[in-house]
Amino acid sequence: MARCDLSNAELLDPDPNPDPDPNPDPNLDPGHESAGSSQSSHRLLAYSDALISIIATVMILPVAHTAVETNEELRQSLQVLLSTKIAVFLMTFLIVSMAWAAHSRLFQVIVRIDDSLALFNLVCMMLITLLPYTFSLMASFPEHVLGILLFCSCVMVIGMVQTVIVIYAFRRPHLLHQRLQGSPHLPEYQHHLLRVILRVPLMCLLASLAAAVCFQLSYVLLAVVIFLPYMSSWLQWLRIKVLGPEEEPAGELLLYSFLPHEPVSKERLEAFSDGVYAIVATLLILDICEDNVPDPSVVSQRFNGSLVLALRSYGPEYLAYFGSFATVGLLWFVHHSLFLHVTKVTRLMGLLNTFSLAFVGGLPLAYQLTHEFPRHSQNELEAIQISCVIIFFAGLFQLCIWVVALHSQKECLGPAVRYGGREHLLMFAKLWLYPCVALGTFLLTCVLSQFSSPIFHLMELTVPVAFLLLRLLLRLLLALRHSLLQRPSSSTLPSAADSENTFGPI
Repeated sequence: MARCDLSNAELLDPDPNPDPDPNPDPNLDPGHESAGSSQSSHRLLAYSDALISIIATVMILPVAHTAVETNEELRQSLQVLLSTKIAVFLMTFLIVSMAWAAHSRLFQVIVRIDDSLALFNLVCMMLITLLPYTFSLMASFPEHVLGILLFCSCVMVIGMVQTVIVIYAFRRPHLLHQRLQGSPHLPEYQHHLLRVILRVPLMCLLASLAAAVCFQLSYVLLAVVIFLPYMSSWLQWLRIKVLGPEEEPAGELLLYSFLPHEPVSKERLEAFSDGVYAIVATLLILDICEDNVPDPSVVSQRFNGSLVLALRSYGPEYLAYFGSFATVGLLWFVHHSLFLHVTKVTRLMGLLNTFSLAFVGGLPLAYQLTHEFPRHSQNELEAIQISCVIIFFAGLFQLCIWVVALHSQKECLGPAVRYGGREHLLMFAKLWLYPCVALGTFLLTCVLSQFSSPIFHLMELTVPVAFLLLRLLLRLLLALRHSLLQRPSSSTLPSAADSENTFGPI
């Protein structure tokens, strides 16, 4: 049997506009279904991306809505309650992102769908929508195995449904990528694809079995799921170092795995990221609608029927909302600016993007914490510092994406943002702005703790102005540098006699 080749970039980047009326060989369709009953998978993928991004983002709600008593030290509450929920949120967010990545890679091989395949995908999406409920159980009862068992069961059933999708599609080759249609190695393709898909369900099965013995071990196994592709890559590298490289067979199968160097679909990564940013921005206004609409009886009794006076008491909440929305919007702006110049996305860049999105998903928690404690209290100070940490890491991982892309800039970046490109310095400034500002705000709140709230809100509201001035300032600096470099020296200035000979008497 021929060995599976793991680096076929062309198969990972199928034609985004496949022929709407393909004419496959009828001998390759054992289901005897005509190609006319199938259609492009673009709309199914857009729906799936939107749904999975929503599911990944709303899992922050159990964390953001955790009740913390105002007379209790926030540090103690975080150690007992919030820290556990935040850790479980980050882990499950990354696992859901892995499920999205598996779905994305699967439909890079299956490029067309029919009604049955669309229904199978809906079953898969329904199971994914149950994950936030299982996460809530895991976060609220971290020492109980039921939440872990339900989460692992959902992931395993999702793997089974994806297995059915693979088997169904490979029995109808006209649904597959054109490079696979008519291939004599379809069984090998199918077996390899199933092995890749079933890795995560298998790890979840082991985690569910370990939960009966030691629930901490089950969490470790779930964390391994996130780094499984990279662990496989390291093990393969170690095997080559010890045993030497294998001889390349003559007939290779052009398939993919989940190795870090392989490209992922830039378009789907952008769509998934946009969905997360949009949902986070929407969750912010939902909290305003839920918590900042006064009760009519309270307005009548406490404010003599004046709605203006009643709403005035919510001033800090409105300020926190506008600042948080500006932060989410500008982080999206930086993400958009970066991926405008990215030409190829590697697996490592995709993982860093997932980490960034996980911290962006924590911004509703930052919004909740920055306005629900008494002014000038220790709780308020620590809540603001937590918010600074969330913003810092959300921006830092965006910067890491660019650094990784610069390492392979000829393949991953457009000429404008490479070293020496006309947009290189501007992109560098954009990506450094939020990490630097968040770190500076954190340090200022440590020194000027009594002014922590004004400093934080001032940071949130002035950063947009900094983005507006950034390009103008850099252009002025570059123009000044250019004029200094082009200014002629005194030794090269023409003498008066030369001027008279050239231009006549002065």
